[in-house]
Amino acid sequence: MANHKSATKQHRQDERRRVRNRYNRSRMRTAVKKFRKALSEGDLDGATRLLAPTLALVDRTAKLGAIRTGTADRTKSRLARALGRAAA
Repeated sequence: MANHKSATKQHRQDERRRVRNRYNRSRMRTAVKKFRKALSEGDLDGATRLLAPTLALVDRTAKLGAIRTGTADRTKSRLARALGRAAA
């Protein structure tokens, strides 16, 4: 455990950030799973409807710092490409 007052405060801040990042990452992953499930079941209309909010959620997660921007870009690209391949 931290021995200095500043280290104790930093620990509290780190814990709050960790919980917040976990929540945001979890929300994003759930949205991605729903999208991929719709694709795998052949529900193109549902997947198309889910794509925009899912991409927005991925962007928001990156903006909040829970994931890196490169990770967000790669995820969005893969989702859009998967929908394109399924539609073709």
